[in-house]
Amino acid sequence: MTTTLRPAQPLQQNDDGTRSRAYEVRVNSRHVGTLELATRSAAQPAMGVIRDLWIDEPDRRRGRGTVAALAAEEVLRSWRCTGVAVSVPADAEPALRMATALGYRETGRIMVKELPAEPPALPAGSTGRPMTGAEFDAWLEPAVVEYGRRLVAPGMTAEQGVAASRAEHAVMLPAGRDTPGAAFHVVETPQGGVVGSIWVGERDLPVLGRIPYVYDVQVAPEHRGRGHGRTLMLLAEHGALAAGARQLGLHVVEGNAPARRLYESLGYRDTTVNAVKELI
Repeated sequence: MTTTLRPAQPLQQNDDGTRSRAYEVRVNSRHVGTLELATRSAAQPAMGVIRDLWIDEPDRRRGRGTVAALAAEEVLRSWRCTGVAVSVPADAEPALRMATALGYRETGRIMVKELPAEPPALPAGSTGRPMTGAEFDAWLEPAVVEYGRRLVAPGMTAEQGVAASRAEHAVMLPAGRDTPGAAFHVVETPQGGVVGSIWVGERDLPVLGRIPYVYDVQVAPEHRGRGHGRTLMLLAEHGALAAGARQLGLHVVEGNAPARRLYESLGYRDTTVNAVKELI
């Protein structure tokens, strides 16, 4: 029996230059599952994404998912992708084992917190306020460069990573600081002035749907180690609760133990494991 992918829709060429396509997973002519392929940005070489790989229950534990993932990688190679990313539910042990066996390397985890009924108090002496236009302009380029460093995939240069980051920021923030659904705040103290900033937007997460999401949190180097990161995260909870949300999500990079400890102490729990693989 042969496991193959069959297109379930025409190739979607999106306005931002990315592409996507849904597929059926078939064994000979029999439907056994589904998946979607996409590119993360229009930059070349591109980073591909395998989304929503699903194998129907009667056909699980027969290697169908593994073959489907390998077939998906071949499609992404034809799209000139040099790497592929996947997101796996943190409690899906069989899928995590499969990703590891196929050579995927964990890059980070999405964590989510169930918010309290009332906003938490900020530490005495710390105040939050919206970021000004001038502060946003000063924040944007370093943020683009830093995120670009994390986007560099196998086969990409640092410059291509920044180009991909710039394209993503342009899509996510078409109106800059005034983009609907985006909130930029800073924390000030009497002694240090502005000590850090936070960007909270929205993101669709599996099962949870669209929830507030921390895209960027920064504490100025000279003010680190004094609890300001925690204050910024509490400020993000204020904004989410004011908008009527009950959950708040974020991403923590693999190996960033101090950030993970902070988020766990605040009540965040893993929901998704993100991983990447080089496409040779």
